[in-house]
Amino acid sequence: MLKRFFIFCLTGQSLLAFGQDKPIAFTGATIYPISGKPITNGVMIVQQGKILAVGDQTTPIPANATVTNLQGKLIMPGLVDTHSHLGGPEGGDNSAALNPETRAMDAVNPTSDGFKKALAGGITTINIMPGSGHLMSGQTIYVKMRAGKTIDDLLITNEKGLYGGLKMANGTNPMRTAAGPFPGTRAKSASMVRELFLKAREYQKKIEKAGRDSSKMPERDLRMEPLVEVLRGQRVVHFHTHKSNDIMTAIRLSKEFGFRTVLHHVSEGWMVADEIAQSGFPSSIISIDAPGGKMEAMNLSLGTGAALEKAGAPVGFHTDDGITDSRLFLRSAAMMVRAGMSRDKALEGLTITGARMLDLSSRVGTLEVGKDADFIVLSGDPFSVNTKVEQTWVEGIKRFDLGNPADKAFLLGGYDVYSPIRSEFHHHTDDDHRHEQ
Repeated sequence: MLKRFFIFCLTGQSLLAFGQDKPIAFTGATIYPISGKPITNGVMIVQQGKILAVGDQTTPIPANATVTNLQGKLIMPGLVDTHSHLGGPEGGDNSAALNPETRAMDAVNPTSDGFKKALAGGITTINIMPGSGHLMSGQTIYVKMRAGKTIDDLLITNEKGLYGGLKMANGTNPMRTAAGPFPGTRAKSASMVRELFLKAREYQKKIEKAGRDSSKMPERDLRMEPLVEVLRGQRVVHFHTHKSNDIMTAIRLSKEFGFRTVLHHVSEGWMVADEIAQSGFPSSIISIDAPGGKMEAMNLSLGTGAALEKAGAPVGFHTDDGITDSRLFLRSAAMMVRAGMSRDKALEGLTITGARMLDLSSRVGTLEVGKDADFIVLSGDPFSVNTKVEQTWVEGIKRFDLGNPADKAFLLGGYDVYSPIRSEFHHHTDDDHRHEQ
């Protein structure tokens, strides 16, 4: 039985790839391209994993296209989660406070049912990060919600050719009271980061001095390599930071060493919104409807999105899953709108602004010709509590369908849906459904 199942999967994948040779036209829905105004009774055509056309009802449809009528539905780009911990990512251990050499891609389990949660929530692109218990916990990975058995099947590279960014943190998370390799104060935290980046600068100088002469190249250093990529602007730093003074320290370090940064959480970002805007760094924020558990986040405000928008700072969103459930990602932005953020900027924060934070805006984040066919079909307005994600498509392949009982369980079921006992059943039914597309 199991052998027949795997043969079916392989055959299904071949048929799936072949099926994309034929264009698919989605008609009748309201389309939110994000790059422009909503299109009533719109038409979107996809083929070979890319968007061929987006327009109103007069848009020509190829004669050989499969037409799907989505009257009364809404189509928008797949959501971009800029900060998640799905798949059990791991980074540094207690042997050091700074672990730039560790990679989340060596730890993430791509078969985790947590990815099904993300699909049920309309998420198609994720930045998976190791935790924030270190000043540097390791390298993050950018992934697409494709079907795959290995992490390589999901990986995507940014415009610089890298798989992800570098996770950094300050505040109480990486601090320890006991003696050891960890800092005991905020000042010591910053000084340890400076010290390591100074070493990285020296390593970079040796590489540049060697030029093309391999005999003069310094001995390979796994700790220094990602930091040099950061210094060159090739790798983005994703910086966990909460309090206003910690936010300013993160900005100060980034400016001092000239690296690009995305500020994550910024619980007190509303206190220093103008300063964040002046820095030019974007912020990835989280919505929590029941705050608690961390003193440095006690001043978290749902008004942060509005404050940053008013100041002119780019704003994106993240789940930090499992801090908030990936299935509720749309609600994160809706809560910020309720607190004063504009609808347009909130929608951008779920899509194109997040894509820019990951250097992926040329591929995802808007519905435009030539971009990846990553999109979701909603039952209604994105910010209505009654709206459900009905379909999630990744590169022209349907990866979630509310009409499928197994998929529906992942959207509406409790945490028992993700228990190991049930996982085999759900993997099989989900694969069977996916290969029908």
